[in-house]
Amino acid sequence: MRLSLRVASLLIVFAAAAGTAITPARINRTLLRDMEISVDERIGKMWPDNPFAMVGRTRALYLEGYGAVFTAEISLAFSGLSPMHAILTAQEEAAVVKTKNDRLPQLKKALEEALVESAASLDPLPANEQVVLEVILDRYEWEKKPAYPAEMIFQATRQKLLEVKRANGAGMVEAIRVTEH
Repeated sequence: MRLSLRVASLLIVFAAAAGTAITPARINRTLLRDMEISVDERIGKMWPDNPFAMVGRTRALYLEGYGAVFTAEISLAFSGLSPMHAILTAQEEAAVVKTKNDRLPQLKKALEEALVESAASLDPLPANEQVVLEVILDRYEWEKKPAYPAEMIFQATRQKLLEVKRANGAGMVEAIRVTEH
């Protein structure tokens, strides 16, 4: 009886080990948090005159079978509004809008680069799954029909992003699908 219990125990251990070997790796919260911080730091340092570029912290989640999804809210320019300066002049409003439109290409490039960098750090993510970065661009109430989008979504498979990284950025435009709303 003892021998059979021992054999049964060993079989259970081997079966458990074999089961974990074929189970896909789970993207853990620590890995996602590291990527959240990376995006926040990248955007937060882009414009020294805009200490509020990151409206909130980047958030991420992993959807089993789909991929990693990151969301952020970004302000392209600080209006200068304060209790001591509660109303902007038309010239100040125009300057803020101009700054936002000028910074949009810089932001797009930075977000594409962030997406490529994230793929290299998300080792457990299967190559065929997506890496998505959705950004909401903050708008002021006084902005009337701005020329820049309210939302941008950057997405690609991890495999395509790794290929772009290996090619030192070549093929980035073709690899990453950008949707603007």
